[in-house]
Amino acid sequence: MISKFHITHALACTVSLLAFASGTAHAAEADADAAAAGSSGIADIVVTAERREISLQEAPLSVSAVTSETLKAANITDITGLNGSVPGLVVARSGGGERIISIRGIGSETPENTNTQPGVSYHIDGVYIFNSIAASAAFIDVAQVEVLRGPQGTLFGQGSTGGTINVVTNEPTTDAMTGNVNVGIGNYKYMEGSGALNVPVTDTLAVRGAIQYTKHDGYAHATKVPGYEKYQLDDQDETGWRLGAKWSPTSNFSITLNTIQYDSKTNGPAQKNILDPEPDARLLTQDYPGRSAVKTQFYSGTMRYETPFAVIKSITGYQKLHSEQAWDADGLDTDLFYALTYSPLTWGGSTYDHVPLWQSDTESWSQEINLTSNHGGPFSWVAGGVYLHSKNSQYINEYKGSDDQILRSPLPLDTAWNDPEVGVITYAELSSIKRELYAFYAQGTYELTSDLKLTAGARYNHDKSSGMFDSVAGGASSQTSGSYLQPSSTGTLKGDAWTGKVALDYQFTPDNMVYASWTRGFKPGGINSAASSGSSFSILPAYKQETVDSFEIGTKNRFLDDTLQINASGFLYNYKNMQFLEEDPILYGEGISNAPKARVYGIELETTWAPTNHLRFDTSVSWLEGEFTSHYEALDPAAAAAAQNAAGYPDWLFWLPDNFFPAVMARDAARADIKGNRVPKLPRWQGTAAATWNGQVGPGELTARAQLIYRGKYQYRLFNDGAVDMTPSYTQVNLMAKYEPNGTNTNVTLRVINLFDKNGINSRFSDPYGSAQVMDTYIPPRQVILSVGYQF
Repeated sequence: MISKFHITHALACTVSLLAFASGTAHAAEADADAAAAGSSGIADIVVTAERREISLQEAPLSVSAVTSETLKAANITDITGLNGSVPGLVVARSGGGERIISIRGIGSETPENTNTQPGVSYHIDGVYIFNSIAASAAFIDVAQVEVLRGPQGTLFGQGSTGGTINVVTNEPTTDAMTGNVNVGIGNYKYMEGSGALNVPVTDTLAVRGAIQYTKHDGYAHATKVPGYEKYQLDDQDETGWRLGAKWSPTSNFSITLNTIQYDSKTNGPAQKNILDPEPDARLLTQDYPGRSAVKTQFYSGTMRYETPFAVIKSITGYQKLHSEQAWDADGLDTDLFYALTYSPLTWGGSTYDHVPLWQSDTESWSQEINLTSNHGGPFSWVAGGVYLHSKNSQYINEYKGSDDQILRSPLPLDTAWNDPEVGVITYAELSSIKRELYAFYAQGTYELTSDLKLTAGARYNHDKSSGMFDSVAGGASSQTSGSYLQPSSTGTLKGDAWTGKVALDYQFTPDNMVYASWTRGFKPGGINSAASSGSSFSILPAYKQETVDSFEIGTKNRFLDDTLQINASGFLYNYKNMQFLEEDPILYGEGISNAPKARVYGIELETTWAPTNHLRFDTSVSWLEGEFTSHYEALDPAAAAAAQNAAGYPDWLFWLPDNFFPAVMARDAARADIKGNRVPKLPRWQGTAAATWNGQVGPGELTARAQLIYRGKYQYRLFNDGAVDMTPSYTQVNLMAKYEPNGTNTNVTLRVINLFDKNGINSRFSDPYGSAQVMDTYIPPRQVILSVGYQF
């Protein structure tokens, strides 16, 4: 239980860190002349954290930057690989191809649901990415990845209750023709290839293109799929390319255009049922061939015009995503699942629960215009407006049965309402949700003194959602003519919210700063499609917006002639109306509810020490706590199913007229109070440590790096269902050695990822639908990759 003592202790520890940093700052200033003259120091990293370019050390907020060199050294090819590299960040795989991104325990508790926004907004070059499935796309020609921790209530708006991730790509430049190529091979028949070329077409126009290809065999196998001895899972076969152009006809005006295209076709992730008796984590006793196809198209245009008064910027984005996922929803073979579901009341059970199609389509565009002050003086500011529009569509088929048709195909959309196959399907859905948002924001910083600055900002958000929805549950279509699914309107929901920020930062010395801030973030409410169509008992037709009030103090420091960097922060969140996916007493009536109140707090520390020109140490660690602080009786899908079956109403008897009401009451009685439960996706401890050495060895330069990653255990869901919801901790060690022969512009790199071949669990996924099975997904096994690169 979170007590006042724990909160006081956390804040006291943070104040101690600030005091330590302040005292060390003055000592370091006094000893600056005695610092070693040969020290290379730590290079500044420029981020766009507050809609303007600013040194990471000068930004009065918690922000981390992961460089392209770090991404390659750890073989991070998508967002999931950032686990452990940034304090408080957890990226968990979910069903349907999603990536659930959480920062400090705030992310998304509504998996596979297009009605909601994520709690951590994801951007490419400042353009908001609407569907989290697109976050699985490879990082293509990336300069760095910026992670802003905590609510971003002024400049980034909705979907940023937990934080913001911005992927910054390399811009075209007219400086010179440059390029690089890289090819690599590894175990599991791993193959990679990438290349980039920057071409100055004229003195004012440059074009940059990049391509990336990655392929490897499956890290895991399903052992019971008909026609396969071992059916590969966790394989990779993806291609992505990027093309950009930048035109700067004058020194104060430029237009930058970009497109990113990504295509992936695999057998999908390995999701191992925790009840699977096979002890080998990479062997799954499953009988359905998974499938994953993701195609994304991204287009953006940025116009920048610099005037004596302000820099005016227009950012336009257009995106399309098509995703088709299929997986074994029971996670077992027919014999195991039959034994699990057998009921003596009916002398039978189910032999399979499979999802042959979960199709998602997203089309969206966005427009933002902002102005950033471009003059001297004590006051600087940024102001702007943004409009976002998206349409998210889903088509879902699920079969659960006791026959031998375990490889049933999904029904075509035009299947007639009275087709016999409709009576076989367990669940089908055809839905489309439209969201529109417009917002206006302004933030300014005023220098109260030469060392003390006050920052304040506000944002007005207006959100509108509407949708179309129809579903089939238990093989019964509500239609009497035409196709079996005919969506009708779910109505329209509108919402408004004011969010903002107030911060003070004090610069003790040019290299040492402390700050304190209050920020409010919000995530809009929305419509529960099933409730709106009358298919639920207790799920409300609409769910509320969630809000987070963040109180944070922090410090950023450089010591010892810029060879030691220590950044620390402590925070306290008051979290209201967390949106989460809850079961309904009526079978297949799931929807989104709000957990009234929670409190989250913690401490984060990031350090870099470069004692010599050749040696560098990087560490980060986070300690996080959080619990729900108000009463709410929540219904867990697994508990509802257990109560329903114990009362003698298995699924195939649930819908009989005489059984319906008592079965609903039995499920409803399984509710449990979540007060005191731990906030999900919140590892108590998480961190990384890396050591890098570089220097001349023979006729070339050698760079060697060793990294240790620890990701602590955490509760996957707010139900805190004992060992079921507890995602175990893991430790991972990565090694990298790169050799660059002098004067050749080439390099040979050896990477060893997961050196000790640990079967670390990336995520424990409790399926909120169907038979509510609990699955584990694993980090990749040991990878040994040798690559050769050339740059010019």
